[in-house]
Amino acid sequence: MKRLLLLSVLLLAACAPLGTPTSTGPQTLTVMTHDSFSVSEAVVKSFEDANNAKLVFLPGGDAGAVLNKAILTKDAPLGDVLYGVDNTFLSRALEADIFEPYDSPALQAVPASYKLDPGNRALPVDYGDVCINYDKKYFADNALAVPQSLEDLTNAEYANLLVVENPATSSTGLAFLLATVAHFGDHYLDYWRALRSNGVVVVDGWETAYYTNFSASSGHGPQPLVVSYGSSPAAEVIYAETPLDDAPTASIIGPDTCFRQVEFVGILKGTQNRALAEKFVDFMLGRQFQEDMPLQMFVYPVNPVAVFPEAFVKYAQAPAQTATLAPDVIAANRDRWIQEWTDVVMK
Repeated sequence: MKRLLLLSVLLLAACAPLGTPTSTGPQTLTVMTHDSFSVSEAVVKSFEDANNAKLVFLPGGDAGAVLNKAILTKDAPLGDVLYGVDNTFLSRALEADIFEPYDSPALQAVPASYKLDPGNRALPVDYGDVCINYDKKYFADNALAVPQSLEDLTNAEYANLLVVENPATSSTGLAFLLATVAHFGDHYLDYWRALRSNGVVVVDGWETAYYTNFSASSGHGPQPLVVSYGSSPAAEVIYAETPLDDAPTASIIGPDTCFRQVEFVGILKGTQNRALAEKFVDFMLGRQFQEDMPLQMFVYPVNPVAVFPEAFVKYAQAPAQTATLAPDVIAANRDRWIQEWTDVVMK
């Protein structure tokens, strides 16, 4: 009898259509992200419970690095969704054709200024401003005026005080390079020559710049000026081991001193979980996820109904006039600008 029962089970399994689910367990959705991605456990659980799903986040380095991985593996994608491509690398993602178009109904609430892909292959999720941060105590202790413009940074009194990220290896560094291109135009290399002569320090990525070189960070490094984010002062207060009444850092937010980054999410071509991927994209653009981001990744939500946390509003700084470049201009010139920068600054 047991042999007959086992035979019947095997025959039924063999006759089942290919792809028929064999259990009612949660469906796994793999999300490729950059290393700075963060989301509250309660928010993850909310999505998983509502959709009988299991979210797996696959960090892959800086925004540029994770995009390169997605491009190199597009014939056998590592995930279903990719989050973290920003407007400095958007054209590369679109040219590589790694995303499936998705016209999310949640896009209706997002301002047009953030929708940089008319084909809705890459959907905006958040934005932030790459700005120069400074160590308040250093400038006070040394009775030194805080620089107010990009031009000021080439002055002798700021020699050896600025650390930046390499635009060839860091999206933050690339954003700052683009700010100088937007501000100085064809003369941007002259500006970088002046910075080099004034002792600018270059490191590979943001973490090294901020946590090792920056004097106000845990590493107490030698540079009191660092290319970081307008939201970094808020992070300093919120994550302080000892409660602070004020941020120990601030941002230089004069005209054209900051470059606005917009980050996107896209459904990767080849996903076997298209329906669930769509739900997750909708979820990222929804109020719960959008309101979670400021204190998780210190970025601004693109959904205007999202409410900002009080500490974020109080300490994050937003420039009135950001440096901007059209995505097609970045696409046409990005690699050349990086190479020219490398030839001038790293020689």
